[in-house]
Amino acid sequence: MTDEGTIQEIIESAREDERTELTEYESKQLLSAWEIPTTRTRLARNKLEAVRAARIIKYPVVAKIASPEILHKSDVGGVKVGLASEIEVRHAFDDIIANAKAQYPDAETWGVTIQEFIPGGREVIIGVSQDPSFGPTLMFGLGGIWVEVLEDVSFRLPPISDEEARKMIQEIKGYPTLTGARGGSPADIDALSEILQKISQLAME
Repeated sequence: MTDEGTIQEIIESAREDERTELTEYESKQLLSAWEIPTTRTRLARNKLEAVRAARIIKYPVVAKIASPEILHKSDVGGVKVGLASEIEVRHAFDDIIANAKAQYPDAETWGVTIQEFIPGGREVIIGVSQDPSFGPTLMFGLGGIWVEVLEDVSFRLPPISDEEARKMIQEIKGYPTLTGARGGSPADIDALSEILQKISQLAME
């Protein structure tokens, strides 16, 4: 069941801060409230909370800077992956905070998010933009160079059906990489279709 109260709380908090973008942590909370699966994530305001979060999530974990003003985390040394012990988590917390403050000394920081580490897999991008003529527009594509350089994406007007979601997935040039081309592991197309449909419904709210 959709947790509309949590969704409204997240959006109102951003509005009160006069922000037009959600942090990664807020975005994952919103997606979870809409029953869209994400990596398990906990916000840690200090090293002790970071260690506790890692124990709950289970090693290895990923640590990322949590700040409404730092959007490109990797560019500022704000991401550490594959942390496998308490010592590594403590060191990562210190390094991430120090790196963020060195490059954005006046930025508001909430601490660090601790997330489960999921190696391998396929990176995809799902986005929603507001078209002045058509309203919300749903986008799907493969992540990384596929979208940044090749602009290999497909579009639909939400909401969409399962049939339309699957067509979106099949239309991109990189589709064979999702079906196990050249001996690769196939992606879960059923899950992708379901997520696309849920995002399309969210875009209409």
